[in-house]
Amino acid sequence: MSSKVSSLLICLFILHLWAVGSVTGRKIGIYEIKKGDFSVKVTNYGARIISVLVPDKNGKIDDVVLGYDTIKEYKNDTNYFGAIVGRVANRIGGAQFTLNGTLYKLIANNGNNTLHGGPKGFSHVVWKVSKHERHGSHPHITLTFRSADGEEGFPGDLRVSVTYALKDPYKLSVVMKAKDRNKATPVNLAQHTYWNIGGHNSGDILSNVIQIFASHITPVDEHLIPTGEITSVKNTPYDFLKPRKVGSRINKHQNGYDINYVLDSSKKMKPVAIVYDKKSGRVMLVQASAPGVQFYTANSLIKKGKGGYVYQPHAALCLETQGFPDAVNHPNFPSTIVTPRKTYVHKMLYTFVKY
Repeated sequence: MSSKVSSLLICLFILHLWAVGSVTGRKIGIYEIKKGDFSVKVTNYGARIISVLVPDKNGKIDDVVLGYDTIKEYKNDTNYFGAIVGRVANRIGGAQFTLNGTLYKLIANNGNNTLHGGPKGFSHVVWKVSKHERHGSHPHITLTFRSADGEEGFPGDLRVSVTYALKDPYKLSVVMKAKDRNKATPVNLAQHTYWNIGGHNSGDILSNVIQIFASHITPVDEHLIPTGEITSVKNTPYDFLKPRKVGSRINKHQNGYDINYVLDSSKKMKPVAIVYDKKSGRVMLVQASAPGVQFYTANSLIKKGKGGYVYQPHAALCLETQGFPDAVNHPNFPSTIVTPRKTYVHKMLYTFVKY
């Protein structure tokens, strides 16, 4: 065999290993954490939640998150099903920002704007499984990822982790962390699961009753970029301070809800929302440490999902706790800048009860 042919074969072999994730030891897999009849499955492709099994008021167990049957489908996903999105979740206007006197130009992937970190972000990369305890008293999994300085235009060498853990009774904890090693950088991680607590294949969520603990929103322009204002929800269809059906006033919007709410509480772990599905009797309570939450009602969703079921618009809702969208370009918004001296921490807690 000639040296040229040998070198070519070696290169092809290395490329094959890279493609399946073996060079870094990051093969794509599916991992379960389970506590009794409560279980969650996660893939390290995008650190995604791909199933949450929880009983209803009659003990019937359903999967309450939208998703796919195969990893290949997640690789082709454009809806961010179950993913950790970042380095900066939501939108950055004009795909650029200035930090410490330097203009950083990002990759635009949503018109002229950057959405969820860019074309790849954290949702289309393979994370490392650092810890995994499937059963026992503390079922959990920790996934880690390194985002290099300059990746998709962002400054700073960033180490990121997310830990999913099951608590008693029927509680799912999510802890996202990021440590900047050399330069100040914006960080805003969000968990992008699509929830239908009646069951992923139970139809739309318009009859779900929701209460959102926020009396203000950050209005957006026609491109869904915040204007910089913070306005009251009073006397608007955005008012969910008291429990209301999701669909009670959704026709007041062109497509549905897709807006950041400014959470009222100043507590470290603050109430975010309560969702209730009458038919199943399931209730989901959401708490988080972030100052905002993106309420999204899957407005343009048409996608074949698990078991061949076709998800339609409003087949689920997202409650993406987060820093405010485009905060890097609005000094009046809470800062999302992380420096090497400070570790970013974003905690969430989902609690499921039966009513």
